[in-house]
Amino acid sequence: MIVTGLCFVGMTGLVKSIAGRVPSIEAAFLRFAFGLVFLLPTWRLLITTQISPRLWRLIGLRGVVHTLGVMCWFYAMTRIPVAEVTALNYINPVLVTVLAVVLLGEPIALRRIVAIAVALVGALVILRPGFRTLDPGHFSMLGTGVAMGASYLIMKILSGELPAALVVMMMSLTVTLGLTPFALAVWVTPDLSDLVVLVAIAFLATAGHYSMTLAFAAAPLSVTQPVTFLQLVWSVMVGAIFFGEPVDPFVIAGGTLVIGAVSYMTWREAMLRKKVTPAVNQPKL
Repeated sequence: MIVTGLCFVGMTGLVKSIAGRVPSIEAAFLRFAFGLVFLLPTWRLLITTQISPRLWRLIGLRGVVHTLGVMCWFYAMTRIPVAEVTALNYINPVLVTVLAVVLLGEPIALRRIVAIAVALVGALVILRPGFRTLDPGHFSMLGTGVAMGASYLIMKILSGELPAALVVMMMSLTVTLGLTPFALAVWVTPDLSDLVVLVAIAFLATAGHYSMTLAFAAAPLSVTQPVTFLQLVWSVMVGAIFFGEPVDPFVIAGGTLVIGAVSYMTWREAMLRKKVTPAVNQPKL
């Protein structure tokens, strides 16, 4: 999970570094297009696996909502500090829980309601509406959370009926296709240095998902979840050192509230032997 955090924070920093030179949508498209290369070994599954029309519809729907989430995330990365993107990203599992209750009718206990309320307070501490002017990037990150929450719910259904590698591959393929027309509309041919950065972004994203999978296989979520808090620490350092972004105590405080609430929900689910809420940063980009 430490390696996972380093990969995702490194990816975030690299996306920030090319902002202004490569349009955010194009960067998102190239991240997924290059990422398909790392998924070539899984293409055989597409030929050998029987996929029903219902599952194809779910795969398509997930591609649409995940594409929207990715576009919002890459846009937010060009607008707001790295630490704020990371901290607001922690709210995703909370939104997944809310959507699971509303759309899937999953039961929710009082303790989880309290944890969700604490996480939402943490999000308000980060955003501080009324005390500062909110950037479109902040609203974009909230859109990312809703879109990714819907994507995770669909992934939960698909994962129960299809091999995990195929689910990941189809998500990458559909998102690449979904981003294609938007990327072409704003296309700017990247120079060699930016191309290297984009390949590195794709590699770090893929490596992060792989190391996260290894972590989930080696230890329960109640052990791996709290480690994700280190991502906030590293993102604050990256923002301050490489981009001159001031350390915002409200972002740290709000992020702490959110990750604490999410870790508590994960621990409770582990105690109850349930897996309702996905972990922070469970495959997103």
